[in-house]
Amino acid sequence: MSTSSDITTIKIMATPFDPGELTRQLSESTTTCGALVSFVGLVRDQTDDPVNTLFLEHYPGMTEKALEDIVIEARERWDLGPLIIIHRVGALKPGEPIVFVGVTAAHRGAAFQACEFLMDYLKIKAPLWKKETTPDGERWVASRCSDNEAAERWQDPI
Repeated sequence: MSTSSDITTIKIMATPFDPGELTRQLSESTTTCGALVSFVGLVRDQTDDPVNTLFLEHYPGMTEKALEDIVIEARERWDLGPLIIIHRVGALKPGEPIVFVGVTAAHRGAAFQACEFLMDYLKIKAPLWKKETTPDGERWVASRCSDNEAAERWQDPI
């Protein structure tokens, strides 16, 4: 049986989402949490060249499982309430929301840390592949060292 504190929504979807509506849903899902922190990632129109379209692919089933594992680890680290992770796949245009991570907790510190942890781990552990279309053609986006460095700070000390 689920309690309000362990409600988790994870969705991989090709259709747009409304970050405001997701925040409202989280806000209305608990009366025991005093903090709600959310992050919305947007498609950038510039990396090395102007980006016309960003196309995301994923491995159905595997992607959701990876996100579930990340949520389990976050819940082991912090006492969290309801949370939502939404990630888009398919073709997206610059300015469109690509990812939403929303976390509730009793206090702001846990909510901020958990939200940042979830994003840092999502970037390196979720099987999602990005391809940019620019005026010069298409190219797959390689993972960045900065993503790995951001996630490393959450590793337990040896």
